[in-house]
Amino acid sequence: MKLRIRGLTFFSLILLFLLEACATVPYTERSQFIMISKSEEVALGERAFEEVKESSTLSGDDKLNAMIKRVGRRIAAASGLEGYEWEFILIDDNQVNAFALPGGKVAFYTGILPFCVNEAGIAVVMGHEVAHVIARHGAERMSQGRALAIGKAILSVALSTSAPVTKEVVTGAYGIGAKVGVILPFSRSHESEADEIGLRLMARAGYDPEAGVAFWKRMAKESEGKKRVPELLSTHPGDNDRIELLNRLTASATIEYRRALTEHPEYNRRPEKIVLPLKRPGKNKR
Repeated sequence: MKLRIRGLTFFSLILLFLLEACATVPYTERSQFIMISKSEEVALGERAFEEVKESSTLSGDDKLNAMIKRVGRRIAAASGLEGYEWEFILIDDNQVNAFALPGGKVAFYTGILPFCVNEAGIAVVMGHEVAHVIARHGAERMSQGRALAIGKAILSVALSTSAPVTKEVVTGAYGIGAKVGVILPFSRSHESEADEIGLRLMARAGYDPEAGVAFWKRMAKESEGKKRVPELLSTHPGDNDRIELLNRLTASATIEYRRALTEHPEYNRRPEKIVLPLKRPGKNKR
């Protein structure tokens, strides 16, 4: 009986958290669970971004830096959301990656630029990263972690009178279930949501959304034949799923793209190609 009462208390507390921490994602209008204030989120993002800049080699290529900043500003402006201190940097590193931190901090690695090909390709990645920021995915992930920690503590109290073996099995199953059933799926859904919002943002910023599918096809080709983590245990959706989603969304995004070209005649120009500097032998090998 005591275990049942404690279980009811656990679910009551979780329900209370859900009611008090309800938010809505811009554009998709998905309800989300956030326990972290925006000011705390921004402070964490700024601190982490300073550490990244201090520990990284920033690119000294003026032309590439200007392109990254130009695309970033256009897409951030297209979001129509205020209150962010946007900053865009290019890290001189062969990693095929880019990332965003809360508060409007976005970093590209030079290693992803060959897959972008041109300014529109940068817009695909930039739209995705800006989407993570405005959807507050970082705060949502941190909130999930806090809620799961609270849940585990409450579960431990509920099992305090149980046999040690029972307690170990139940808490172990809770940990595995939380990771596979909550954390990873939410991360995959965040990636898909960022793809969806990002495509709309790049279209509103005057970049052809057709570039989205082309970019991910290049990325998929690069990963062919390489050993990959099963999608069930991966934080990202599969390449084919990603391409299929963007194919479905491109038609509606194209309408926003054409509207943007009408409203901003300055967007009517061919996307600038990326010209990468020659690397000295042995630099940035990983």
